[in-house]
Amino acid sequence: MSLRVASYNLRALQDDVAALARTVRAVDPDVLCLQEVPWIPPVATRVTDLARRCGLVWSGRDHRSGQTSVLTSLRTQVLSVTHHPLPARRGDRRGYAVTRVAPFGGPAVSVVSVHLSLDAPERVRHARQILASLDALPGPAVLAGDLNEQEDGQAWQLFGQRMRVVSPLTPTYPANLPDRVLDVVFATPDLTVLPHQEVPWLYEDLVAASDHRPVWVDLEVPGAPTASGAG
Repeated sequence: MSLRVASYNLRALQDDVAALARTVRAVDPDVLCLQEVPWIPPVATRVTDLARRCGLVWSGRDHRSGQTSVLTSLRTQVLSVTHHPLPARRGDRRGYAVTRVAPFGGPAVSVVSVHLSLDAPERVRHARQILASLDALPGPAVLAGDLNEQEDGQAWQLFGQRMRVVSPLTPTYPANLPDRVLDVVFATPDLTVLPHQEVPWLYEDLVAASDHRPVWVDLEVPGAPTASGAG
């Protein structure tokens, strides 16, 4: 069975939420890793409304882990969601969210949503802490998010020592004319990457929705019943 994992920096929902929801619906993920979840009240109302517009469920139910969280589709069974703040400079909010999901009839997969710091040494410290957390989890794992650096960055390379990049290395930032790959999906070798499928989104929605573009990948989950489509 396949699992479509996507990642999207929301820019705190400061832009066109309707355009953002249309873009997410076009991607149609099983798991959507969020960064820059809004922190200005009413947070729960705003994120729940976004999930509804996207045809998803706010499984994370939390926004305190450095503004990261997770939305999931009803195609996927959510086993657990945990949120972890990261030590950061005063006034900055950094963290990661971990969800354990199981495509119905399949084994559990850990999916981590991350949003790394603008400070390079801090990104490295955070990457090590996140990897230590992943080491404690059994089975396949996916890490997705906004790394705030490209593939020559140290944090990116640390993740790459344990996992491999599975999303297309297509620029994601800025949304209107992207020239940097800041948003990426990594996965452990026991997950098979399926051929990438483009989606019918609108350029006007992409540039209106956020300052980042979303990224996504279809993965075959080992030991799960084979099914066609995005899962």
